[in-house]
Order: sequence, then C-alpha cells, then structure tokens
Amino acid sequence: MNFELDNVPERTKKPRTNGLTMVMDKGLSVRQAEDLVAVGADYMDFIKLGWTTAYIVPQLNEKLAVYRDAGVHPYFGGTLFEAFVIRNQFDDFLRVIEKYGLEYAEVSDGSIALPHEEKCRYIEKVAQYATVISEVGSKDNTKIMAPYKWISLMKAELEAGTWRLIAESRESGNVGLYRESGEVRQGLVDEILNEIPSEKIIWEAPLKSQQVYFIHLIGSNVNLGNINPNEIIALETTRLGLRGDTFHNFI
Repeated sequence: MNFELDNVPERTKKPRTNGLTMVMDKGLSVRQAEDLVAVGADYMDFIKLGWTTAYIVPQLNEKLAVYRDAGVHPYFGGTLFEAFVIRNQFDDFLRVIEKYGLEYAEVSDGSIALPHEEKCRYIEKVAQYATVISEVGSKDNTKIMAPYKWISLMKAELEAGTWRLIAESRESGNVGLYRESGEVRQGLVDEILNEIPSEKIIWEAPLKSQQVYFIHLIGSNVNLGNINPNEIIALETTRLGLRGDTFHNFI
C-alpha cells in the first residue's frame, strides 16, 4: 500500500485459496494483458479466457506467458470444454490442456445438455490433467433451478474432484444466481451457504451491486469471478471498505 490506514480488513495474500478474484478476458491483446497485470497482478488470482476466445485469439502463448509471469493463473472458459465434448473430441480437449501447460481447467454444461453423472465423470478425467474448476448453473435464463438442485449438483461435483465451484451468472450477470434485472436471488444464495462452505464457491459477480452484496454477506475475502479487467482496482477498494458502498463495514 502507498500509505497507512487503520481499520482496514486484512486480505489474504497470494497465492490465495480464499478471497480469490477471477477476471474475465474477452479478447485482450498481449499489450493489453501487459497493461492489465502492471496495475492488477497483486489483486488477480485467475484470468479466464472467456467462453471459446482461446480458439481464435492471436498470440495465445505469448498472452498466457504474460499472465503466468505476473503470478496470475490463466485458464480457458468452460464453453470451450463443451465445444469439444459436443463434437466428440474430449481427448483433443485434454491434449489442449497439455499443449498449453494449463494448471487449471473449467468443466461446465451451461450451453449443452449433459447428464450430471456424465459431467462428474468428465470432472474425474480432467482432474488427472489439471485442477478442476466446475461451473454450476445454466446460461439459459428460462431454466430456473430450485435451490436443492443447485446444492445437489455442487456436492456431487465436489465429490468428483472439483477444487472450486463457479456459481453461474454469465458475463452479463442476469442468469443463474441473478434475476433478469441483475438482482441477487437471495434465498438461493442463503440455502447454498447452509450446505456448501463459502470458500468452495466462486460467485460470478460482474456487476458492482453484486460484488457489494457478496462482500456485505461474506466479507472481504469472498471469492468473486467474471470481473471486468477495468474493475480490478475498484473491486479491491470495495473489498477493503474504501469505497462508498462498503465504507462503514470495517470502521
């Protein structure tokens, strides 16, 4: 920090297992990635190359190296896993993990219909190659799952070998955990937290109001995902109670 302030909550230090921030890269250039880590590396733990952008983005290896050198773990969005699976190319997906030396891999079923037992088998297989982060929830806003279903799926995926669960919201923040307006489904969140340890969940929260909600609910060291690259510093000040929305949390 650049100067001293009293009554600022203690944040977990990197390498973190809790208080994680996952940032969404929707197609940044290598130069933009360099600028991003220059200001945000201390506050970023993971960067997800969103959905299937890794398939077409230029200078992929160079960009992955920028993130790794800054101590930020890159991984590819779960939609890429789904794109391989629906084409019966799962073994090719595993080869991609190996080719790019990915330490983390996302397994999801937000865009395809995948029996949950089959998804769990994929988690078990991918876990032999990389640490698995699995996503729960649909990208289809017409598919509303009851809380007990979320909990059942989450427990099964943890048992299958998932390291952290992502609670789905898309990059728009208006499905899954949230109503179409972006409002948090508070009853759903409360029921999940009654059954699943909060440190096991990365809550996708692209909107400031959603970030503030989870910081109020769980604290500075809540795991948050789908953060816009331009919002990393802003989010960290919110975590520390140094922004109007959380200013009185820690005084």
